[in-house]
Amino acid sequence: MRFEPAARLSGELRAPPDKSISHRAALLGAMASEPVRIEHYLHAADTASTLQAVRDLGALVEVREDEVVVRGTGLREAREPQGPIDVGNAGTLLRLLPGWLAAQHGRSFTLDGDDSIRRRPVDRIAEPLRRMGAEVQARDGRFPPLQVRGGRLRAISCELAVASAQVKSCVLLAALTADGATTVGEPARSRDHTERMLLRAGAGVHRHGRHVTVVNVDELLLGSVSVPGDASSAAFMVVAGVLVPGSRLLIADVGVNWTRAGFLRILRRMRGIVLGDLEDETGELVPDEPVSDLDVAHGALEGTVVEADEVPLTIDELPLVALLGCFAEGETVVRGAQELRVKESDRIAGVVAGLRGLGAQIEATDDGFAVRGTGGLRGGTLQAHGDHRLAMMGAVAGLASAEGVEVIGMDSAAVSYPGFVEDLAALVH
Repeated sequence: MRFEPAARLSGELRAPPDKSISHRAALLGAMASEPVRIEHYLHAADTASTLQAVRDLGALVEVREDEVVVRGTGLREAREPQGPIDVGNAGTLLRLLPGWLAAQHGRSFTLDGDDSIRRRPVDRIAEPLRRMGAEVQARDGRFPPLQVRGGRLRAISCELAVASAQVKSCVLLAALTADGATTVGEPARSRDHTERMLLRAGAGVHRHGRHVTVVNVDELLLGSVSVPGDASSAAFMVVAGVLVPGSRLLIADVGVNWTRAGFLRILRRMRGIVLGDLEDETGELVPDEPVSDLDVAHGALEGTVVEADEVPLTIDELPLVALLGCFAEGETVVRGAQELRVKESDRIAGVVAGLRGLGAQIEATDDGFAVRGTGGLRGGTLQAHGDHRLAMMGAVAGLASAEGVEVIGMDSAAVSYPGFVEDLAALVH
């Protein structure tokens, strides 16, 4: 699909529902003792895999026009399916679901997915689950298919080598049925959607610095969840508005949780014009997800350095930091982002090759990249390699480029943002 240079962008749109929160709402709905109503659930390939997975485990799922209702099995009564659970391309599902399955004493489960998923490492969730008392096996000790046999779980104290909301969440879900209080520590803060939703569901959750403790519970009662707009999906529209001269956009109802607004803070540091009421950092854990409208306008950018402690809060938007760096004055550097090499693709290699092919002066490093701003991009062809975020980055680059960009594999955007192309076209004037 080809994206031609745009004269300007203007208009208002609502970002699609948050993918991370949709996954978690469906999983906790399946674990809850009473029905859970999920408003604004994201209907995309990844989140459809989660709904099918919880069906396979015995939950009843009703998809209505404006909500999804999940009638779960409870914490300890998931059904053992006859065959493997297909997680599709959903890395979040692959890494969170085993935390619940580990508590299903005496029952066995296998998780598998597409070719991309089979390259995603799972050893970082396998190790703490084994310590808690589950039996976990992976191909070559590291990759899917992942086999989990539930056990009677014991509480542990776990220090993660890399900050990861997915690994942390897996352990916290397992902690719900362990024999005491489980504490997970990280080298830096990561997304806290799981902690907030567990708190909302009645679990004992305590945050102290970079550590989170969860106490075992008899049941979860979540009631209802309203999913805000996805900050990571909205980021593509934000960047389009910042890069295309003469643009002015309003993006409504975006989730601005402090642990998800790292990209917006970086963009403001680069002098991008983005107005909105972002959540302030506090040590207090609250059950609600903050929401704000974002007012976006074109502006001149300055290069910046993204350090390792910012990466967990910006992991999905780092390709956009590289794109912004192409248009900024000076150099833009990202460090400490090794996690990008094990996403849907090797995102460091994909971003560098893709943008270089469009005229960028960009170099890969072992843990990130460095971009020298040239004021713009020529254009050309970008290969998405089946990665939804690379595809959407290429589309935005096309609107801001001199000659336009053809994206090979644009259909992969449906993984997280099914209406992306239509929403972007509606803003072009």
